Amino acid sequence: MGSPRVDKLADQIKVIVAEMLERRIKDPRLGFVTVTDVRLTGDSRDATVFYTVLGTEEEQAATGAALRSATGLIRAQVGKQLGLRFTPTLTFLLDAVPENARQIDDLLAQARSIDAKVAEQAAGATYAGEADPYKHDEIFEERPERDDDEPA
Repeated sequence: MGSPRVDKLADQIKVIVAEMLERRIKDPRLGFVTVTDVRLTGDSRDATVFYTVLGTEEEQAATGAALRSATGLIRAQVGKQLGLRFTPTLTFLLDAVPENARQIDDLLAQARSIDAKVAEQAAGATYAGEADPYKHDEIFEERPERDDDEPA
């Protein structure tokens, strides 16, 4: 993470952008958007706004276009509310984390399914040979205990 000041500023920008998207931006292309994170460069000149949007790839692309067209208005509002000498540029990026998480969930579901099939097959399985393939001396000879004084 950056400095506490930069982190606080990023959080403030996140709140302002989320409020703008919820209340002020009336673009019909804008889907159900959630701002997931804002990252600022160390000099606070550039802000990357990560977002997720529900819907198809076309709806996600339309939302991206709507965000790009609203960037100037959103940036002006960020500058106005924060009262900064220099308002950071805003770049909107679709957050890949939810998609990656969905893919991981799918892979875990596949693994659980395969494990269940293996367990099902193993339940009715028998050994190809004996259950215990190792040789054992069935008869153990009792050896009398000896004293250490006795010769062997």
